[in-house]
Formats: sequence, structure tokens, C-alpha cells
Amino acid sequence: MSSQEIPEENLPAEQGTAHTAVGVADDPFADPGLPAHRPRIQDIDERAAKRSERTVALLFLLSMVATVGFIASYVIFPVDKIVYIWPFGHVSALNFSLGLTLGVALFTIGAGAVHWARTLMSDVEVADDRHAIAAEPEVKAKVLADFAAGAEESAFGRRKLIRNTMFGALALVPLSGVVLLRDLGPLPEKKLRNTLWAKGKQLINMNTMEPLRPEDVAVGSLTFAMPEGLEEDAHDFQTQIAKAALMIIRIQPENIKDKREREWAHEGIVAFSKICTHVGCPISLYEQQTHHVLCPCHQSTFDLSDGARVIFGPAGHALPQLRIGVNAEGNLEALGDFEEPVGPAFWERG
Repeated sequence: MSSQEIPEENLPAEQGTAHTAVGVADDPFADPGLPAHRPRIQDIDERAAKRSERTVALLFLLSMVATVGFIASYVIFPVDKIVYIWPFGHVSALNFSLGLTLGVALFTIGAGAVHWARTLMSDVEVADDRHAIAAEPEVKAKVLADFAAGAEESAFGRRKLIRNTMFGALALVPLSGVVLLRDLGPLPEKKLRNTLWAKGKQLINMNTMEPLRPEDVAVGSLTFAMPEGLEEDAHDFQTQIAKAALMIIRIQPENIKDKREREWAHEGIVAFSKICTHVGCPISLYEQQTHHVLCPCHQSTFDLSDGARVIFGPAGHALPQLRIGVNAEGNLEALGDFEEPVGPAFWERG
């Protein structure tokens, strides 16, 4: 086939044209540059800028009102109040109001900041060449200059209404977290220091549920007791017995080494807290020859003939002793409450 018969589109390109094509392939992605800046209406109309400023300020003010509403809801609505709200159905009034007000407070701060950035802050795109990680003095100066320019362009100093309302909203929102801290639970007050034991309360045998008499406690025996008036079906039984449970042991008076222990006993009958001073486990293992009791959790060992002091294990201090006596009916009774907190140490101790 002759060259005259070859279609024109299939003919090889001329030498000069080929060189031109190679040259273009060397840089196929030319820098298009930045598009021309298109000013917003706020850039050319101060009245529009003022409207945007008022809108942003209104959003920040709404955040402040919502934060105050959050705190007010926490005070106004009881925990058990249930209301019907369409379409959610029956919900807790407190939870709904807290979630709604806190959500509005956070949303309006975010919406105000976004609207501020989109309508009032400068939107001019600036291309900046990459530079080394280690900043040169000139770069540092440029960064500071850019920061100052950004601050100037944001109109932060000039738009005082926005600035002041934003500060107000940001200052009030953290109060929501402070209020939530109050809902971590009831304040302990002096509940950890006091138990149900008081002067005149009889010692009730936890096995027979009858008042204990001195003749019921044999030498070398271990008996568990609780305060008179505490019922097993009471809603706070576990809470109270965890502080008031007693170990009753009878030791020959001449074998009691600690003077105060002997004075607080009755005919060798001593009453110590059953709650271990390490992590609060109930103590139940008694060795009558040595008068030692052992906590089964971590093997803390206490000498009941010597003020229940710790002789082994991780417990930090001795078991509290309850002063006891006998009432007119011949039953063992408490002569007061424990003089120190029961169980593990806590920050108010001492």
C-alpha cells in the first residue's frame, strides 16, 4: 500500500510535532493558580455585616440562656417526675430538660462561631510555600505577622458585641459540668463515722435474733451480733450491717493485755467490729488458743487480746472496739457508738 493510500490520521507526526508533544508531557499538570476572590455581601455592605454580627451575638446569647436553663432545670425538676412529650413518649422531665438545654447551649456556640467565620472573617485564600520544619527567625516573624493580620481580619477587636457575648457564653457553659458534679451522689457527711450503735442498744445474736446475755457467751467462743432495732428486711439493712456488725468473744480477763480493752469489756466479753480495716471484708476466722482473728480476703491478722492490733497482713490499723455493759434485764448492751470510723481508712480519718 502506498503512502497515498494511508489515511491521514494514521500517518506519523512530523519530527517537530513529536518534540512538542514530549515537551508538554514533561509538565502535564500546570499550576492553574487561585481563583479570583469573590467578595461577600458583608465585605461590601456594612449593614449586612451588622446583621451578621447581631445574628452571631444572638446565638451566643441563646447559649447563655440555655446554660441558665440547664442549671434551673436541675433545681426545678425532681428526679422521679415523668412527663409525656411527643414524639418521645413518657420521659424523665429532668433528663429531657438537661439534655435539651445543654444541647442548645453547645450547638448555639458552635453555630455562632461558624456563622462568624463564614460571614465576617476574611475568606481570602492565600498560597504559602512549604518550608523547613525548623523555623527561621524570618518565618517566626512572618507567623506572628500572619497571626496579627488574622486577628485584625477577624474583627475581634472591632466587633465588641460578638466578642463580649462569646466570652459570656464560654464562661457559662462550664457551669453545666460543675452542676453535674453535684449529681455524683449524696454527700457522705458523717455517715462513714457513725453507726447504729448508741448507748442502751442491746446486742442481738445474729443466729437466734434474740438479745445476748453474758451467760450465752462461752470462753473461747465467737458470736456475731447486730444492733437492736435493725431488721433484715429493711431497705438499708446491708448498708447498716456493713458498719455495725460485731464479733463477740469471751476471754479470761487475766489474758487481756490491753488496759482499755479490759475496761470496755464485761467480765471478759469483748466486742470488736467485724469489718476488716484493709478493704472492708467480713472477718469470721477465730483461733481461740491465740485469740487471733484472720480476714479471709488478704490474711490480715488481729490480736483480740491486745486491742485487736494488726500482727500480720496489709490492714492499716486495729479493729475498733465497742464499749459494752449489761442492762437491767441482764442483756448485753452498747454504752455508745464506736469512737473511730469502722472499716478501711478514708480521707477524713484523724
